[in-house]
Amino acid sequence: MRDEPQHVRQGVITPALLKTLGIPYKVLPASDKAAKSAARWAALGAKKNERPYALVVRKGSFFAYSKKLNTSHATGMLREEALGLILSVLGQRDVVVSTTGKTSREVFEIRKYRGEYRGESHARDFLTVGSMGHTSSIALGIARAKKGRRVVCLDGDGALLMHMGALATIGVSGARNFLHIVLNNGAHESVGGQATVGLEINMPAIARACGYANVASVQTALALKKILSNLLRKHGPIFLEVKICVGSRADLGRPTISPQKMKVEFRKFLS
Repeated sequence: MRDEPQHVRQGVITPALLKTLGIPYKVLPASDKAAKSAARWAALGAKKNERPYALVVRKGSFFAYSKKLNTSHATGMLREEALGLILSVLGQRDVVVSTTGKTSREVFEIRKYRGEYRGESHARDFLTVGSMGHTSSIALGIARAKKGRRVVCLDGDGALLMHMGALATIGVSGARNFLHIVLNNGAHESVGGQATVGLEINMPAIARACGYANVASVQTALALKKILSNLLRKHGPIFLEVKICVGSRADLGRPTISPQKMKVEFRKFLS
């Protein structure tokens, strides 16, 4: 699959949705001259009429570009490396819930590789599709329903910031089987690389104030291994911030199993 599953349906209904909402729109033309004219039409119309105008952009309309990202917090550890370390120390019955975007794609790739050599199954993972920011709430629901299983939420800084209220809900839940891991690279990497304030705030302190029983922050692979061996012996809710670099493999794939099939296998794993 070349794109996220939800985007297929969203793309089809976008023109009809804009029409229903009464928002004037045009499909961005392919030629530079026509595209500039369409952009001018939208800008002038929005200013004159004080209302939204929209330009619908087809996939492939823009050239690829090299993003200039802030690397001042770079530690040398990429998300995929951190995920590999985390998944390698979890138990066979531990439940993994991962946030949408590249995190879930990398979890799938790691399981795929290890499945060929170690027999690891995708059934252990709930890959959140198109629900950025909701992963921790989904994971909490599972943790409360399956109190005898450790539930590991693999979150991102951008996703966490979108729904920070979930931290308070998790903190006061008293879910002893909940491990919340935030992979913090200070960017919305999966959707364009825009910077977040994730590296400018003290996430562990916020989690502690919200009621998490144990909190920690690490920046290196060695520190991650050490803290995981310690935290996995403690009760939750646990919050672990892992500071990482921006970046992913150019050949990073997408899940080759449909969400519907993965749902069925995940339910079996939980039962």
